[in-house]
Amino acid sequence: MSAPARERSTVPSSRLDAIVIGGGVNGAGTFRDLALRGRRVMLFEKNDHGAGTSGASSGMIHGGLRYMLSNPSLVRETCIDSGRILKIARYMTFRIPFIVPVSGTGLKSRLMLSGMDWAFEAYDMYAPAKEGKAHVHMTRDEALSVEPGLSPDIAGAVTFDEWGIDVHRLCIANVISGQEAGGRAMNHARVEAIEHVPGTENDEAYFRVKVRFVEDDVVDVYESRTVVNATGPWGPSVASLAGARYRLRPSRGVHLVFDRRLTNYAVASRAVDNRTVYLEPWQNVTIAGCTDDDYYGDPDDARVTHDDVGYLIQGIESVFPSIRRHRVISTWVGVRPTLYDYGPIEENLTRSHRIYDHVEDGLPGLFSVAGGKLAAYRQMSEDAADAVDGFLGHTSPCTTGEAPLPGTEEVVDVPSLSRHYQLDPVILSRILFRHGSRSRDILASMLHTPSRRAIVCRCEPVTDAEIRHAIHHESATTLEDVMHRTRMGTGPCGGVGCAMRAASIMGEERDWSPRRTLDEARAFLQARYAARRPALRGDQARMELASRDVLSG
Repeated sequence: MSAPARERSTVPSSRLDAIVIGGGVNGAGTFRDLALRGRRVMLFEKNDHGAGTSGASSGMIHGGLRYMLSNPSLVRETCIDSGRILKIARYMTFRIPFIVPVSGTGLKSRLMLSGMDWAFEAYDMYAPAKEGKAHVHMTRDEALSVEPGLSPDIAGAVTFDEWGIDVHRLCIANVISGQEAGGRAMNHARVEAIEHVPGTENDEAYFRVKVRFVEDDVVDVYESRTVVNATGPWGPSVASLAGARYRLRPSRGVHLVFDRRLTNYAVASRAVDNRTVYLEPWQNVTIAGCTDDDYYGDPDDARVTHDDVGYLIQGIESVFPSIRRHRVISTWVGVRPTLYDYGPIEENLTRSHRIYDHVEDGLPGLFSVAGGKLAAYRQMSEDAADAVDGFLGHTSPCTTGEAPLPGTEEVVDVPSLSRHYQLDPVILSRILFRHGSRSRDILASMLHTPSRRAIVCRCEPVTDAEIRHAIHHESATTLEDVMHRTRMGTGPCGGVGCAMRAASIMGEERDWSPRRTLDEARAFLQARYAARRPALRGDQARMELASRDVLSG
């Protein structure tokens, strides 16, 4: 039995303006916004920043084409905010062109292809806001020439484009920006209690928040005038710690990861139930997604099933017939914090957001962020920060739509940096994608200590210096954290080629025992295998065995 937690009951002498709970993209964005406004703010995340719903997304900031008919104002707002995100996080974004083939060659298919122009012309109106290109109507032969992997049984296709982004890097960049503005952020810090302390004649009302730090099992208590609950699908349970209530209609989204780029276009398709699914080139891999099923359990217990894998592969296969010949190296599942609505099927639920103020629960100063989508995170964060400022009596303007995130301060000349640091352009480009102009600190470390130029993860690739940077400057305390910062271990080898070396680096920097180092590497490999396991049937199982033979020499 472990020893009981040690509790430090001393409260900071200066009461905080806000405590933000949840280090996903909305919590990190709200933390940054409040810090830039000069508020005394702290952020607590129970696992790692971006490790929940945000990190389990499709990695796209997109306008939401499918909402053109049901909610065009949402599409407009999302496209505008997508453009702002591009501006402040340029280095971690990349264009993803989409191709939407129309199956069949008969009259009905040709009429459908012609009719699609109307919807895409409407979407084109919003494309400039997010630096998007206008759609293109393609004949069958034109579509097959740009994407030969498509099924030849198509009438033609329509193209449009969206933007991909590394969501884990987006989260940590928002956290770092908030810290540099004076805020404090803690990962692996679980909020266990929220107590509302009513005001008196001599003191204003405030919240007392109890936080358990996982690594050393120490409990701290903090006081704050406001609390922002930005925990996504965990939100109702966190709000209940203070005695507040609100409802969500969570849905479960599953993605598959293939071991390489299978296409240069994202390919949209229809699943057996007529839902839209897609195959998306995402940097060095390809992502297939995604399911959308009502979920009633604990978000921590959401799992990927064999049926999820079969559903997605079947849906993609109708327009991309070779999909079954390619190896799935990982899966992930996220639970969307969708606003509650009784009746609509899952994919027709609104992706709008709402900030609950919990005044009706007798808890003024407690706010819960609900709903929304990744592409609107910055606007959601602004709305949450506005609610806090309004309660505190401030009117500070929001600057997060213009202030660059760390790494976007300057445009980097890749060829000159490559020559100066004598570094392979491929390795340099990956470091720059993750850190932008802040890469200079990592590159300087590699120049000063040549051993830190060593490649630890060849799939991505990731250097020794970048792992040490994640530990010292980006709050990485586990190998999973390092993976979130660098994509180490996310390639075809599943961490087999890098886990032990990365654990040794972390053990050296954090003064771990040999046993702790080995346990960390083992836990990481087990987690990576667990992410592959739902796909390991039939051909996928045979490909897994073949890959082990290759790795074992």
